[in-house]
Amino acid sequence: MASQLENPTRRDLATDPLCATDAQGARGTSGGINIAPGSDDDGWVIPDPVTLADGTQVQLYKDGEALRAAYEAIQQARHRICLEIYIFAGDETGQAFADLLSAKARAGLKVWVIYDSFGSIATRPALFEQMRRAGVRVQEFHPFWPWEGKSQWRPANRDHRKLLLIDDDIAWMGGLNIGREYAGSWIAKSTAPPCDFWRDNAIKITGPAVRQYRAAFMRTWSYTRTRTPSKKLEHIYNLDGVCAEPCSWPFAEKRSDEHRGRMFERHEGPGQLGILASVPQRRSPLRPFLNRLIRESRKSISLTMAYFAPHDDMIDELCRAARRGVRVRLMLPGRCDIKVLLIAARSFYETLMAAGVKIYERQGVILHAKTMVIDSLISLIGSTNLDYRSIEYNLELSSIIRSKPFGEQMEGLFENDMRYAHRIRAEKWRHRPVFDRFVQWFVSRARYLL
Repeated sequence: MASQLENPTRRDLATDPLCATDAQGARGTSGGINIAPGSDDDGWVIPDPVTLADGTQVQLYKDGEALRAAYEAIQQARHRICLEIYIFAGDETGQAFADLLSAKARAGLKVWVIYDSFGSIATRPALFEQMRRAGVRVQEFHPFWPWEGKSQWRPANRDHRKLLLIDDDIAWMGGLNIGREYAGSWIAKSTAPPCDFWRDNAIKITGPAVRQYRAAFMRTWSYTRTRTPSKKLEHIYNLDGVCAEPCSWPFAEKRSDEHRGRMFERHEGPGQLGILASVPQRRSPLRPFLNRLIRESRKSISLTMAYFAPHDDMIDELCRAARRGVRVRLMLPGRCDIKVLLIAARSFYETLMAAGVKIYERQGVILHAKTMVIDSLISLIGSTNLDYRSIEYNLELSSIIRSKPFGEQMEGLFENDMRYAHRIRAEKWRHRPVFDRFVQWFVSRARYLL
């Protein structure tokens, strides 16, 4: 199956170790990922920040530059640092972050860290103890081993969010974890053997919207200490403003009462930002929200997704959009750390391409980004994959931005990835081996277990 999908046009992608700095060549010849300061990545340059209607500014980053921006923001902190992360690795990059957070705590700043037990299961406990001794307040989300849990054991529900808050001024969020496969040499020089780099995105937010991210973080922090009902971890903000009209959600009235206030705050005008901090639940608002965005698209949908195994209703919406003339493009991984999810994504290819959807597989790196752009106007970026685990089992965090300038930046980033992608052609795909067809069919039927 893999042999049909390889792109042999760039010899360097097949032969150079992805983790080696010298794998970066002249513009257009690298793996399309910026792994070290000064390397000529793929020609993509960090764009100017976009100012939204309420004065909030949004800055788009990719790859190691994103983690470097987070690291520099921590260096500049004066009063408070809040970090919520799925993987806090114990490698050189993780140690550099731990050292910096410890130094800030010793300098008198209030530093809070939440890490996921399963995501960071390979990290040595001494790294977290170092931070605790320095005065960092460290909480582990849902201890993976049952004898370590303080209350109900919930190993399937993970905190997959990635969020950094600096004072009341800066929020940083996206899909990147703290580790060398995301950072390259942007934080610390790696002495480990070569590894695969992960292609990902993040944004930095400054201005009025930052306080909403802080509210989301504090809900999680309170939960790790008191084990309040997990539904209280949900934080949904300004989705009406993003949609530019009232949003109708199942059970919204009931959940609004539970949250003791309006569930959605509406803001008039263009360039608004919404937040969807979802929690484990079968009837997550994420699923109808994404379906609605797809259903109301008029010109284009550009979807970049690390793990693509969605509900059938989303596949139907994508197909209907393509049939009514919307340009629908999917950027999916050509290689994946969870191979069964790669198979699950490929099980939908024939159906999607028959409706006119264009599918690309990113080459040379492990694609880990989770973004969607509707009509170059509404952009979604964050930690949320389109699979059952993200929608029904994990804590996830996504930002939704209604801004034409920012949407055009996101479209430019998608098209930049296209330079390092292989397009799947329907005529060739239909002739794939029968065994591949069977495996894809079987995995698609079991995808709710992944």
